[in-house]
Amino acid sequence: MINLRDVAYVRLGTRSLQNAEDFATKILGLQVGERVENSVYLRSDQRAYTLSYFEGDPSNQTAAFVVDNDDELNAAADVLDKLGYRVHRGSSAEAELRKVKSFIAFGGPSGTQIELVTYPAFSGKRYYGARDAGITGFNHLAFFSHDPVADEQFWTTVCNARVSDWVGDIPLMRINAIHHTLALVKSSRSGIQHINHQVETVDDIMKSYYMLRDANVPIIFGPGRHPTSGARFLYFTGPDGVTFEYSCGVGKIEDEANHVPRRFTTEPTSMCMWGSKPNLEAFVPGA
Repeated sequence: MINLRDVAYVRLGTRSLQNAEDFATKILGLQVGERVENSVYLRSDQRAYTLSYFEGDPSNQTAAFVVDNDDELNAAADVLDKLGYRVHRGSSAEAELRKVKSFIAFGGPSGTQIELVTYPAFSGKRYYGARDAGITGFNHLAFFSHDPVADEQFWTTVCNARVSDWVGDIPLMRINAIHHTLALVKSSRSGIQHINHQVETVDDIMKSYYMLRDANVPIIFGPGRHPTSGARFLYFTGPDGVTFEYSCGVGKIEDEANHVPRRFTTEPTSMCMWGSKPNLEAFVPGA
C-alpha cells in the first residue's frame, strides 16, 4: 500500500503568468516565495510553496502528495509499475524545480497527473499573504473523475485513503485526521476540480465574499456550510477556469477505528445545509 502523508503542492499551467500571479497574490492572498524563469512559487503556510504557476497549457495540471522517504517512494513506484501505470522517476534537476528531495510522476485514475514526493522544502520565513485573507494553509483537493466509484478503489486500496463520507457517489477521503484531503467529482474532464485553502474564521470567509464580489470575481458556490465536514465555505473561479475554495471549521476524525462513513443523498442540502446552491456549469464542467 502507498502511504500518503499530506498534500504537497499543485502545479498549474497558465496562459498569462502575470495575470495568474496577480490573482494569487492580490485576490487569493498568497505570498510570492520565488520567481524562476517562467514560473512563480506561491506560499500559503510554512512550506516554500504550495501552488506554482508556469507558462504553459492550462490543461497541464499536477497535484502532489507526500510520502515519508525514498524507500516508501521506491516501493510506491514498484506498486504502480506492477499495476500498469507508466511511472516517471524524476531527475535531480526536476526535483530541484519542484523543491523536493525526490519524486515520481504518473497519470492517475481518470488521467489526473499525480506526483509523489519526499521532503518538500520548508521556509524559515513566516508566511504572510499579500492581502489579509486569513489563510492558514493549503488543505485539500478535489479531482474530476470519469468514474468516482472505480477511482475511489485506487485511492483506498492502492493508497491509504479512507472514506469519511459520501455525497451520492462523491467520496470525501482522508489521509490524516482532517475530514477529507481528497474528493472525486464525476465529470468527463480530467484534472483538478478545486483547490482548498483553510482560513481562520467565518469572518474571513465573509470579508472575502464581499471583496471578491466587488472585484467581479465569479462566485460559484456559497457562502455556505457543508453538512459532511461542518466546514463553512466559499468557492470562486480563478485564472484559466480553475476553482478555488476558502473554508474554515472543517471537522476531524479522531476515532479512526470506530468511524463509520455516512452516505448523503444528492439533494442540494447535502452540499450546503444553509441553502446555497452551486452554479453547476462552472462547479462541475463536463458533468
